[in-house]
Amino acid sequence: MSTKQCYYETLEVERTANDATLKSSFRKLAMKWHPDKNPGDAAAEVKFKEIAEAYDVLKDGDKRAAYDRFGHAAFEQGHGGGGGPGFGTGFASSFSDIFEDLFGMAGQRGGGGRSGGRERGADLRYNMEITLEEAFSGKTAQIEIPVAVTCEACSGTGAKAGTKPKTCSTCAGQGRVRQAQGFFTLERTCPSCHGRGQMIEDPCPSCSGAGRVERERSLSVNIPAGVEDGTRIRLANEGEAGTRGGPAGDLYIFLSLVSHDFFQRDGADLHCRVPISMVTAALGGEFEVPTIDGNRNKVKVPSGPQSGRRFRVSGKGMPVLRSRQAGDMYVQVVVETPQNLTKKQQELLAEFEKLSSGATQPEAAGFFTKVKDFFGTRNAS
Repeated sequence: MSTKQCYYETLEVERTANDATLKSSFRKLAMKWHPDKNPGDAAAEVKFKEIAEAYDVLKDGDKRAAYDRFGHAAFEQGHGGGGGPGFGTGFASSFSDIFEDLFGMAGQRGGGGRSGGRERGADLRYNMEITLEEAFSGKTAQIEIPVAVTCEACSGTGAKAGTKPKTCSTCAGQGRVRQAQGFFTLERTCPSCHGRGQMIEDPCPSCSGAGRVERERSLSVNIPAGVEDGTRIRLANEGEAGTRGGPAGDLYIFLSLVSHDFFQRDGADLHCRVPISMVTAALGGEFEVPTIDGNRNKVKVPSGPQSGRRFRVSGKGMPVLRSRQAGDMYVQVVVETPQNLTKKQQELLAEFEKLSSGATQPEAAGFFTKVKDFFGTRNAS
């Protein structure tokens, strides 16, 4: 029977761990026990090999299935699993794959390094404020942004016109160099060309060898109807130019809506508050309210609405982005108490109060009846 520690225990994961969990645990443990971080520690080197061996098996679906069924015996000689971890060149090959996982070097072996130093340009962000009316109808906006663009003098190569970048002699154009450390061979960024794979001996005077220059650029941005606060619009390839002729990044427009004096927005719906007189609330009536499209709409009020009641105006809200639907407008009435009354007005209201009954003010009458019953019950006790 094998005396090796269980691979799952070595990686400190459960047997049900998925690929992401395996990889995360491996990275953490490999960094902890790497010989470079533990110089002269033989135990750390052994531990690192055990971790690498365990991950090499468990990251492979077929090997993991065999291990789950037969354990370490699946890779012992004569059990049909030959060539498993810990034997000959297969082990070294698995280490190469592991280092690619650990240090992010996949796809850089023998493939021309960083393609002559060409890298994608950075993405840019532009904050734009728009009004609610502009969000309702949509608009085309012109913006000016400072951005790094490809240098025309050298076409983005960074080399003076008539010259070309030369292949780096240190890394032979790979952008990375290998260094042997005992049992291991590590790859690192080339210190001469900084990973570009090329050297510029005669830099372009216009861009000082950067391959790009700062310019003010004018762009047209189409803002569709119905956008909300925080909407992000992506303009592909309108960000910074890439280095050495690499692809440009993207430009992201982040929209924020200016507060409106009359409307409050809730998704596709609009809300507004309209004060009405006590007489209109008592007798009923109608009034006009502005709509977001610049028109007016009549709202009919029945007799007796209390302050805070909402009336719905269908289809007068905001358009729903990229559809033909629209939200609604909700008008909330606020009954305004009259102020600065004349003596005659005060007398009329006092007379009205004398003639009033529970039928005209049912909520108030019901409330004070409850209060009276409450205190009557307390006094009786």
